[in-house]
Amino acid sequence: MSIKSSERNFARRIDLTSLQLFVAVCELGSIGKAAEREFIAASAVSKRLSDLEAALSTPLLYRHSRGVDLTPAGESLLHHARSVLFSLEKMQGELSEYADGVRGHVRVHASISAIVQFLPEDLGAFIRQHAEIKIDLEEHLSTEVIRAVQEGAADLGLCNTANGAGDLQTRPYRNDKLVLIVPRGHELCAQGAINFEAALDYDQVGLHSNSSIYLAMRQAAAAVGRAIKLRIHVTGLDAMCRMIDNGLGVGVMPQRAFELMRGVGELESVELTDDWAARQIQLVARDFSSLPMTARLLVDHLTQVPPQLMSQGQPVNAAPATLTNAHSPA
Repeated sequence: MSIKSSERNFARRIDLTSLQLFVAVCELGSIGKAAEREFIAASAVSKRLSDLEAALSTPLLYRHSRGVDLTPAGESLLHHARSVLFSLEKMQGELSEYADGVRGHVRVHASISAIVQFLPEDLGAFIRQHAEIKIDLEEHLSTEVIRAVQEGAADLGLCNTANGAGDLQTRPYRNDKLVLIVPRGHELCAQGAINFEAALDYDQVGLHSNSSIYLAMRQAAAAVGRAIKLRIHVTGLDAMCRMIDNGLGVGVMPQRAFELMRGVGELESVELTDDWAARQIQLVARDFSSLPMTARLLVDHLTQVPPQLMSQGQPVNAAPATLTNAHSPA
């Protein structure tokens, strides 16, 4: 299909850098913040946006003292710009597989629940089968994982989506079970299994205030008209265990994660009977069918876990992956 002269001229008037900056300004709501994120002067961003509006012969942004808002034309351009940039990322990813050396590169963001409980074994097995593929893994809160995939900062996410995944596609990855961690011999141990309400009488060691686990705890407490007696927030599951072992309270964490940290303190787990204690960790992507081949291979691997391992896997030696620890739990 031939390209009309008018269409060719239009394409020449639009440059990709300006589109990228436009999307950044829209996502952050501020020219200054976008300039800071993209490491470019705010005046240069403003000039590119003005040139873009001139090329399209229509205003794209309402500028005010608090930042910017999109015009109707800007809303339309944002939709198309994201599509264009996403297609370019896909093209780059697929072409990179033909380069020498690393044949593929997958960016993964995951919650600490996924990283501690399952990903070392699963990524280890994948790397042993596909040594030419590089995996960059970052740990974040579930909400931040979803945002990173939406914005294209990650190809894949693994997280709890109980509070929604927006417009992302999801696939089931693993099930996990939340339990209450208490010092050995604690009076709650004698009950065998409890509702979380019974734990509200005790001081709590909580994860990050925006973690999916702590949000579920807050919602459960609010549902019975109670408040959580929060003693301290921690940023990791090992830190939670150490705090509980030293008498600072009780805490909630995934059962398998606790089992993997058995050597941290004299602790026991108590089963929680609440519905929210049984969770599913999801794989999230903007479009699974449009992922580069390397990312699709990883998705296939992660979603073909034997059923008997869906709630608990057998440890194997972890293989190399690049992990950036953002200290962001659950």
